Amino acid sequence: MKEILEELENRRDAARMGGGQRRIDAQHARGKLTARERIELLLDEESFEEFDMFVTHRCTDFGMEANRPAGDGVVTGWGTINGRMVYVFSQDFTVFGGSLSETHAQKICKVMDMAVQNGAPVIGINDSGGARIQEGVASLAGYAEVFQRNIMASGVVPQISVIMGPCAGGAVYSPAMTDFIFMVKDSSYMFVTGPDVVKTVTNEVVSAEELGGAGTHTKKSSVADAAFEDDVEALAEVRRMVDFLPPNNRSGVPERPFFDDPGRIEPSLDTLVPANPNTPYDMKELILKVADEGDFYEIQAEFAQNILTGFIRLEGRTVGVVANQPMVLAGCLDIDSSRKAARFVRFCDAFEIPILTFVDVPGFLPGTAQEYGGVIKHGAKLLFAYGEATVPKVTVITRKAYGGAYDVMSSKHLRGDINYAWPSAEIAVMGAKGAVEILYRSELGDAEKIAARTAEYEARFANPFVAAERGFIDDVIMPHSTRKRVCRAFASLRGKSLENPWKKHDNIPL
Repeated sequence: MKEILEELENRRDAARMGGGQRRIDAQHARGKLTARERIELLLDEESFEEFDMFVTHRCTDFGMEANRPAGDGVVTGWGTINGRMVYVFSQDFTVFGGSLSETHAQKICKVMDMAVQNGAPVIGINDSGGARIQEGVASLAGYAEVFQRNIMASGVVPQISVIMGPCAGGAVYSPAMTDFIFMVKDSSYMFVTGPDVVKTVTNEVVSAEELGGAGTHTKKSSVADAAFEDDVEALAEVRRMVDFLPPNNRSGVPERPFFDDPGRIEPSLDTLVPANPNTPYDMKELILKVADEGDFYEIQAEFAQNILTGFIRLEGRTVGVVANQPMVLAGCLDIDSSRKAARFVRFCDAFEIPILTFVDVPGFLPGTAQEYGGVIKHGAKLLFAYGEATVPKVTVITRKAYGGAYDVMSSKHLRGDINYAWPSAEIAVMGAKGAVEILYRSELGDAEKIAARTAEYEARFANPFVAAERGFIDDVIMPHSTRKRVCRAFASLRGKSLENPWKKHDNIPL
C-alpha cells in the first residue's frame, strides 16, 4: 500500500510541474504566473478541487506518443471565491504552449457542463498558442465543443474570461461569447489573424500589441472590459467582480452585510448640476454618493466614456448602473455607447440584476460618420434592451432628456417601474435654441425676439413638471435625497413579477 501511495504522490508532483522547471522559469521571466499559481490567487486558500489531473493526450502522430504530460496543458476544477462556488479552468503555457487538443477541450467542457448543471459561474484563464497542430481537425472539433457550451451557458451562469497570454485564431471566439473579458497589459493579446498574416494579406505592418493588445481591446474595439497591470491585479479584480454577480440566472442577486445608512442624505448633490446647462459635471460623483460605501465596479471604463456602466450595491444587494456622462461628448448617445450599454442591460436582465439609470442626455450624436456607421440600428439595440428587460428598473433624470434619447434611456414608456427627476431636469423634444430656430424661423433676424422666444420655451418646457403632469415622471425629488429614494424604490420592487410573451427568442437589431 505504501508504494501505491508514493506512486500517487509522485504522479501528482509530476502533474503539478506542468512542462518542467525550465519552462516554469521562462514563464516567470515573462512576468507571468503559471496556471496553478493563478488558480491559487483567484480562489480562496485551499478551496481548489482539481479534476482530471492525470488526463493525457491521445495523439500518436509526429512523435507525440513519446511526450504525454499529465493534465495535457490545462488545469480544471472548482473552488470558492469569498465562500461562493465557482468553476475554473486555467491553460498551462508550459505544456505545448497551452495549445488545445482533443482531451484539453474535453477537460474544459466537463467543468463548463458541471457549472451549468450546478448553477455556478465559470472562469476561464486563457494562455494558449491556439490549436494543437499535431492533432489537426480533432483540435478544431475541440474548439467547437467549447463554443457550443459557451452558447448554452450564456444567460444561465456568468462566464468570465481572463486573457493572460496569447489568444489567437479560433481561440478568441470562446472568450468573445463570455460575459466579461479581462486582459493583462503588455503580456496578453487577442486577434483572429496575427501580425505576420496581416502583413502577407494586406501589407499592413503592425505589432501584436497594436493589433490585439489590452489597449486596443479596451479603448478601440470594446472586446475587453478592463485591462490590468499584471496577473496579480487582474485576479484580485476578478475576485472583486464575482462578489457582485449572482451564481446563476435563478438564484437572485447576492446580498451581503452593509454599513451604510439607506436614508443617508448627500447635501452636496444639490449643487452637482451647474447653473449653466452647457457646463459639464462628473456623473460618477453621483453614482459614488448613491452606492453603498461609495463602491462602484465600472465595466468598460475606457471605451465609449460618454456612458458609464457597472455595478454598485444598495442595501447590500447588487444593482446594475447605466449613466450618461456629461464630461464626454456632452453625454450624447452614439454607436459605441449604445452597444456598450445595451450589452450591459441585457446581462443584468438575464441574471435578474435590477437596473438603475441616471439620465443627462441631449440626444444622439449627429454626423455622417454616425449615420453611415448605422447609429439607427445600434441605438435601437439599447432601446430594445431596455424595453425587453423585466427586472426592476429605476430611472433618475438629473438634467437633459431630449428627443428620442429620452425615450431610449429607460423611460416610463419602456416599462420603467419608477422614474424620478431632479428639479433641474429638462424633458423636451429638443433644446430651447434648436426648437426656437424651427418654430420661429421667420423671426431669426431679430435677436431680441429670438431671445424672448427662447426664454419663453425654456420656461414652458425646460423643467420636469410637464412630464410629471402626464405621469411620465413619478415624482420630482430633491437631489440630496436620491440615495434614500432609490433604495426605497428598489425595496418596493423586490417582489416584481413580469413576463414577456412566449417566443423562441427575440430578434434584437444586431
